[in-house]
Amino acid sequence: MPTLQSHAPAQAATSEPFQNEPFLDFADAANRSEMETALQEVASRLGQEYDLVIGGRRIRTEDKIISVNPARPSQVVGVHQRANLEHVETAIQAAETAFQRWGQTSAQSRVDLLLRLVDLVRKHKFELCAWLTVEVGKNWAEADADVGETIDFLNFYAREALRLDRATTPIQFPGERNQLRYLPLGIGAVIPPWNFPLAIMAGMTAAAIVTGNTVILKPSIDAPTIAARFFALLEEAGMPDGVVNLCPGEGPDFGNAVVEHPKTRFVAFTGSKAVGLQIHERAARTQPGQIFLKRTILEMGGKDAIVVDSDADLDAAVEGVVASAFGFNGQKCSACSRAIVDASIYDIFCDRLAQRTAAIPVGDPAKNLPAGPVISQRSFDKVLDYLQIGKEEGKLLVGGKAVETPEGGYYIAPTIFADVLPESRLAQEEIFGPVLAVLRSDGFDDALRIANGTEYGLTGAVYSRSPEKLERARTEFHVGNLYLNRKCTGAMVGAHPFGGFNMSGTDSKAGGPDYLLLFTQAKSIADKVGVVSRATEEEEQRMGL
Repeated sequence: MPTLQSHAPAQAATSEPFQNEPFLDFADAANRSEMETALQEVASRLGQEYDLVIGGRRIRTEDKIISVNPARPSQVVGVHQRANLEHVETAIQAAETAFQRWGQTSAQSRVDLLLRLVDLVRKHKFELCAWLTVEVGKNWAEADADVGETIDFLNFYAREALRLDRATTPIQFPGERNQLRYLPLGIGAVIPPWNFPLAIMAGMTAAAIVTGNTVILKPSIDAPTIAARFFALLEEAGMPDGVVNLCPGEGPDFGNAVVEHPKTRFVAFTGSKAVGLQIHERAARTQPGQIFLKRTILEMGGKDAIVVDSDADLDAAVEGVVASAFGFNGQKCSACSRAIVDASIYDIFCDRLAQRTAAIPVGDPAKNLPAGPVISQRSFDKVLDYLQIGKEEGKLLVGGKAVETPEGGYYIAPTIFADVLPESRLAQEEIFGPVLAVLRSDGFDDALRIANGTEYGLTGAVYSRSPEKLERARTEFHVGNLYLNRKCTGAMVGAHPFGGFNMSGTDSKAGGPDYLLLFTQAKSIADKVGVVSRATEEEEQRMGL
């Protein structure tokens, strides 16, 4: 088992104010060259086989998970083992054994691990970008944003863990020494999505382990290679065996068994509403021998809207809607899937929006084209079904079809349907693809009614020059992340704590000051001074002794 050591440079790093990782400029020739080199290097490592890792032990299974490049489905990215029911108890035991030591490890030592991991992620930034491009179809800028957010999560949670470790009670009661300690919960399941397969996976994992928990990590079957690469960096950073156990699995058996296990204390999940609700229900049922209530930390998607008011800056609004709707091909839980446009500007806005969208190039993300493939054949078929629904429920402005390429990738043209009614399926159901519904509103009251008229409440935006209307949106637009006169995607760690209302999840606020509390339990300690312990002179003055 690797031994954690204290590193002075890592400790010094947390004394500096948190800053978001800067984005790479791919107009710079040196950055372009590095990215091209990284893509070539990754291409030479495609098709490798990766193990399950439980308690530091490498395991291979008869059944495999095959990860493919969505831009070139015949190209195998990685071959992975399939965790199943026989691995559940082994993983739980490994995590429980590791927790006995990890949960008692100092906050500073756990933080040092994260900061060493930051250095490694930065060192491998271009390589990780290339893996994101190849395995999930992100263009260079989207891949860079994913890696940058990973670094931000690690840095931010490191500082937040130290802040929690220094927590105090609001007052010191006279004659006592009062403490407030945030203790780890224990064993947790981390179930990340494929669309931010590095940032969200790393963020949920880092939040769990920096607070002293141990983790069974079940990455998405559409992005297991990225998880395996991240896990290798965790090991290189000095993570003890069993603190994180890498268990890719396909189908519900392994995941359900881990969620329901009486020793699983929490489940951190990002993904679909349907799966999130199943996890929530299963975790709520107490099992024989279970002596606690399980935590569920759930982010389950959205049907996000941008409201374009009559006095909006149309050029800014068009760009914001296009970026929010079609960035990473609409495969973001924060993506704009509804544009709600005031009737007085509706026609001109639709014309400009369609013209701008029609100009988006579609093609291989490895060549850094803006619109790439959707993630899989399953997703491709689902989006095509919604295109047919859209042709029945609205007016097709642009797109509406698959895009054929010689490599056979899962490409769908950026698509806009206008004249969509608020109660239609296109305006109510999460599609998770490059499909935008445009709805007409009769004034700002109507726009807010339509915007709030779904079961979700994740992100939203308003374009308006009216201070009064923007103030109303702050109060009446019921979403977890609201943006005024900017796009509704691109939450920045520290600045935009992320999580939504209603069926969008538990409003977990990832990347915010409350997030680590979800992975801890608070313990209040009152120590009567003068019985066994002795207060210092400074404490005596503070306590009025």
